[in-house]
Amino acid sequence: MNAPSRQAVLTAHLALLGVALIYGASFLIAKNAMQAAVPPRAFIQFRVTGAALLFWALLPWSGFTRIHHLPKADIFRLVLCAAFGVTTNQLFFFEGLAITTPVNASIMMVSGPIAVLVVGAILVRERITPPKIAGIALGALGALWLILSGANWQISGLFQSDVAKGNLFVLINATSYAVYLVIVKPLMSKYNALFVIRWVFTFGIFLVLPFGGPQIPGIPWELWDQGIITSVAYVILGTTFLTYLGNIIALKTLHPATVGAYIYLQPLIASILSLIFADEPWSLNMLGGALCIFAGVYFVSFYGRSFKA
Repeated sequence: MNAPSRQAVLTAHLALLGVALIYGASFLIAKNAMQAAVPPRAFIQFRVTGAALLFWALLPWSGFTRIHHLPKADIFRLVLCAAFGVTTNQLFFFEGLAITTPVNASIMMVSGPIAVLVVGAILVRERITPPKIAGIALGALGALWLILSGANWQISGLFQSDVAKGNLFVLINATSYAVYLVIVKPLMSKYNALFVIRWVFTFGIFLVLPFGGPQIPGIPWELWDQGIITSVAYVILGTTFLTYLGNIIALKTLHPATVGAYIYLQPLIASILSLIFADEPWSLNMLGGALCIFAGVYFVSFYGRSFKA
């Protein structure tokens, strides 16, 4: 296989930088919209439906496979991908983001690679080495640190403190998305990636509907000003649609580990934007939890390994 050109590598890195910037800003933008005029579950319904329509618009570039030609086992796997990769993870993420802080949410999301390793070991029996066990322990310690600090270090306050509950919800979201990444991998290697993601979001519309649909009639539409409309459009077009396309561009050229490493920019971007626009200060507890999670991710994803660009 020919090595990618310098321009292709640069384009891939620029795409990943754009993805990180979009995600980092989305924590603050989505939270502001939910605080003002968009209930969390209704927001998810808008996001999933809008993204599905955008992916259907890319039909000419997604190959000629038809859903009814797929084996029943693959259709069932697509539904499972929608359940874990769209419904469960987004419900817990948006419900969690609504009651925790953007910085806390972005830090908890970094635990994703650790969750992928654990889920992979359970579902497909991937081997876990001692450094990875250390990474899992450090990541769990960091997540527990953030959750307990949000509850003022009282176990009885875990579900009384909004911040602690929100941190726990975001952790469940990361774990659910990890399940999705493991079970979608065979489909991505078998079918066109755009075809897979289009049907994952299409099934997701109907799986989210029982949760998001009931909140839509209660939306205070009179509060929807230009800012709210822009925020919702940003999450649908940017955080959901463009980020996925950016990752596809990057994966054509770069090693998956390099692509995954860009997730670590998100807490930095979310923190800077929150400090500037939301007056959200950093605390020692947030710093301690973040250091444990980042150390855990290092041992899980990078210790003892070398990667090409």
